[in-house]
Amino acid sequence: MEPLLILAVAIVAAVGGAIAGFFLRNLWASQTMKAATSEARRIEAEARARQKDIILEAKDDKLRMQRETEEEARAKRAEMSGLETRLLQRDEQLDQRTDLLEQRDRKLLDRERELDKAREDVAREHGEQVAALERVANLSAEEAKSILVEAVREEAEHDAVKIARAIERSAREGAQDRARDIVVTAIQRVAADHTAEHTVSVVHLPSDEMKGRIIGREGRNIRALEQATGIDLIIDDTPETVILSGFDPVRREVARIAITKLIADGRIHPGRIEEVVAKSRAEVEAIMRQAGEQAAYDAGVPGLPADIIKTMGRLKFRTSYGQNVLNHCIETSRLAAVIAAEIGGDVQIAKMGGLLHDIGKAVDHEVEGPHAAIGAAIAQRNDLHPKVVNAIAAHHQEVEYTCLEAPIVQIADAISASRPGARGESMDTYVKRLEDLQAIAESFTGVERSFAVQAGREVRILVRPEEIDDLTASRLARDIVKKIEEQLTYPGQIKVTVIRETRAVEYAK
Repeated sequence: MEPLLILAVAIVAAVGGAIAGFFLRNLWASQTMKAATSEARRIEAEARARQKDIILEAKDDKLRMQRETEEEARAKRAEMSGLETRLLQRDEQLDQRTDLLEQRDRKLLDRERELDKAREDVAREHGEQVAALERVANLSAEEAKSILVEAVREEAEHDAVKIARAIERSAREGAQDRARDIVVTAIQRVAADHTAEHTVSVVHLPSDEMKGRIIGREGRNIRALEQATGIDLIIDDTPETVILSGFDPVRREVARIAITKLIADGRIHPGRIEEVVAKSRAEVEAIMRQAGEQAAYDAGVPGLPADIIKTMGRLKFRTSYGQNVLNHCIETSRLAAVIAAEIGGDVQIAKMGGLLHDIGKAVDHEVEGPHAAIGAAIAQRNDLHPKVVNAIAAHHQEVEYTCLEAPIVQIADAISASRPGARGESMDTYVKRLEDLQAIAESFTGVERSFAVQAGREVRILVRPEEIDDLTASRLARDIVKKIEEQLTYPGQIKVTVIRETRAVEYAK
């Protein structure tokens, strides 16, 4: 019985627990629903408040943007109003200027009419005066004019004779002083030109920036050049030009070649300078040796010692009174040979004496004494014939003649130096430079004529407009400049001006 009772109690307890659980679960769910509902209401309230805030912020942004837009529009309207005002003022000023110009034009037209009327009045009065004079003098205007001209001519001739006699008398009185002044002035000019032309060499630079590179930092490059070559470098305001100054022409040539190579190479520093100067010196020595051998060949004097040949080659870079000494020696040798053949002298001795008579000038800046004595010492040191030594030593009569060939060499030397054009080479060189300038310019297609002006410092070129347009003219100027730089040697710079002109000519018939 007890188990049934226990079972019944358990069933009742289970049913009661289920009922209690159901009610408890409903109560918990009800409480949960109430809490969720209140939370939802709270969230909904917050959302509504946030929505109102957002709407208010949006309205504020809208109002702010409207105010900014209105302010910007007002500024633009003010700016446009100002521009419109300025434009109106400018229009008014232009109208005023136009009115002034029109008034000025009217005044000028009125004045021109007045002048025309005045000219007509003057012409009429002049005609009346001429007619009155013709009636009074019983002469026509042409007859009176011829009489007046004749009288004036006679008076002018009389005055001219008087002036001419006075000038002649004054010229006689001051002729001697004037002639002395002219001679002194001429000597000064020739001496200055000679010194400038034959003691300096000019090196042309691609640009003025190269001067700074030649000088180097704190002048180390220019000092290295002067020390290596023994030549003074003058870098002044002359555009794109460096002047080499020195009395030794061989050193000047070495310096010129070295600087030209350094400029072409672009590497300029003391170590490179010493290397290039050494190579240039070897190159100049080779040139001198070739020049000496060519001179001996041209003069017909074979078998000369190597030292003589080398020293002779130095004369290639030596000038005397504008005359190249090496060419002068070759000419003297040929003249001496002709004279010796005519009077029965030794032709070969005369040739050799004539060729070597000025050899002392190659080293006269290094050895003291006259160049004739220096040349004789060089010939004697190289065991040349005693007659040759005497011809060299006596060609300026500083020693006595000991052979017939010595006076022959002296005569040939005088003939070569004094013949027309021998020592006036400065003018010839100047004229030849002008001719070369014109020849270079006229060698290009389309060039009609060329003119070298301003002592060769400018060349003006007229081109045919139907063949050369404006662009081609600029290119032609550059090409001509390049060819001049490659082929000519000149001091300073040369300006090239290409002129292209089109003319339209008609005739009224």
